[in-house]
Amino acid sequence: MSGKTYAILGGGGSFAIHTAFHLLENASPKKVIGIGRNLLRPEPFSLNIDKQPGYEYHAYHVTYELDLLLELLDREKPEIIINYAAQGEGAVSWKNSWRFFETNSVGLSRLSEELMKRDWLERFVHIGTSELYGSVEHAAKEDDPIRPSSPYAASKAAFDLYLMSVTRFLKFPMNIIRPSNCYCPGQLLHRVIPKAVVCGLKGEKLPLHGGGRAEKSYLHARDLARAIQLVIEKAPIGTVYNCGPQEPTSIRRVVELTAEALGVPFEQLCEVTGDRLGQDSRYWLDSSALRNDTGWEPQIDWAAGLADMVEWGKRYYDQVKDLPTGYVMRA
Repeated sequence: MSGKTYAILGGGGSFAIHTAFHLLENASPKKVIGIGRNLLRPEPFSLNIDKQPGYEYHAYHVTYELDLLLELLDREKPEIIINYAAQGEGAVSWKNSWRFFETNSVGLSRLSEELMKRDWLERFVHIGTSELYGSVEHAAKEDDPIRPSSPYAASKAAFDLYLMSVTRFLKFPMNIIRPSNCYCPGQLLHRVIPKAVVCGLKGEKLPLHGGGRAEKSYLHARDLARAIQLVIEKAPIGTVYNCGPQEPTSIRRVVELTAEALGVPFEQLCEVTGDRLGQDSRYWLDSSALRNDTGWEPQIDWAAGLADMVEWGKRYYDQVKDLPTGYVMRA
């Protein structure tokens, strides 16, 4: 797969940035192009990806600037497009829920319909979500019933179903990867792990919703990036893959492990608050199809991953310590 051009939509997000680093280091690309709705964030969140040889970044909005985005893609002709672009954060999607469908369903289907006319495209890899399975009692398989528990999850499910239909009948060359909750250096501070790290370094308490009983499956973004590369190189076109660890972890346990990584007592790091609306009690994925088709296994354990997060928090502490930690809705 060396010598190919890769375009990463939603390219300003932390997971996309780690995917770009991974491809630059492991895929021998001709070029990696990040494309996001905003200019790149400051260094604590962009991690200097724009300084890397073989990488360039463009700010175009997939919904409102589709014409400009397509002009760029037609100029660069990326053989591989990886799509992270989404209106994210299920917890806030109860309000202005139409915005989630505007991007996650309508905007991306408009883009896909245009891409079907381009013969230079070899593969479109869409990053879906494990949230469309809802809360589960067993590890969800790719063909399990879809039970979205938020407008966000419903909007993501709609585009998955669209892709599956156009691949089946129109031969659109796509794969879907549904990852578990990812974390990584550079992640925005409304997410629990970077927020816990910054709270711990500041000596402030982290609000722990519902005592942290909810269980989620966590994955370092570099493990997801490796899964993406393996799917591009080894997976049949049209397949859908779950991507997560074998067992979920309670949010309380995640915060306990973060406290250990910080070297502070758990009680000093958090305070218990009420549950969020629509909070699923367990996200859990069966990733055996991905393992069987590509050989993928997660490689970054909690100790290594959280040490990575604490090192990032300490390195950029002066730049992030006073930033707000709430989620901000953007078009």
